[in-house]
Amino acid sequence: MGPIVALCGGVGGARLAHGLAQCLAPDDLTIIVNTGDDFEHLGLAISPDLDTVLYTLAGVANREQGWGRAGETLGVMSELKALAGPDWFLLGDKDIALHLIRTQALQAGETLSAVMARLAAALGVGPALVPMSDQPVRTILETAEGTLAFQDYFVARRCAPVVKAIRFEGAADARPAPAAEAALQRPDLAAIILCPSNPWLSMDPILSVPGMRDLIRSAAVPVLAVSPIIGGQAVKGPTAKIMSELGLACTNDAIAAHYAGLIDHLVIDRADTCSAPGLTIHTADILMRDEADRARLAGEILDILMGSTPAPQGD
Repeated sequence: MGPIVALCGGVGGARLAHGLAQCLAPDDLTIIVNTGDDFEHLGLAISPDLDTVLYTLAGVANREQGWGRAGETLGVMSELKALAGPDWFLLGDKDIALHLIRTQALQAGETLSAVMARLAAALGVGPALVPMSDQPVRTILETAEGTLAFQDYFVARRCAPVVKAIRFEGAADARPAPAAEAALQRPDLAAIILCPSNPWLSMDPILSVPGMRDLIRSAAVPVLAVSPIIGGQAVKGPTAKIMSELGLACTNDAIAAHYAGLIDHLVIDRADTCSAPGLTIHTADILMRDEADRARLAGEILDILMGSTPAPQGD
């Protein structure tokens, strides 16, 4: 059907991205990944969402967890704990090797885009895996217990603090990564897909990069989002909790309202409903239990897009 751009966060987004990679030629898929979760730990540059997508597409992800490496060992973490070091963020030995390469490359002046392209090639990943920006953007949560960086909230505090507001530090000074901009400006671009990642924690950081929304709106192609909730509950992660704390009902109507003015289509689960005006609502079995489900859902989404009318040119 032509080239597709997918915007993607962590585990849920990575699973759909993997499904799309099974249905499309490598040159026809660009995956723009959230880097708001990125941080430095023990002197290492960590990019959790980029690595989750990388490992998933490479077929080396831990299938039970959805993140990290399969067959991982924890020798470094065990020794770190024995030495009373900071062991709150789990780093596998294979994972550390990748972090070392990325850290060295960034310190040598490589862009995050360049180093991720090199790592993807080394792991045999065909589609373009692109950070949302080569400039640092960091997700910061204002909570009832104070200001927390994303990993402090998500990992160290296990999403327990009540969220009052979310902001993206550094976004004002960022710009879309060159490969992201080029993919969204391709004259033969067929569609844009917002994967079923947390809209507030995974998709909003991408959309906060100045120029990203304009690139999507001006692409003049159908834009489709997949809901991250089923039956009023998040498929994975703290989406439902955060929506409640921000005063929102955990419904597809709220998801549709969050993406208002950006998307043309919303795919929801067959068990759910949505009455958002101005959107075309589609139903499917959106729970991706295994690799076959990923390819099935991706194929159904591509069928929807093939039958859709291109969106009008944005302002």
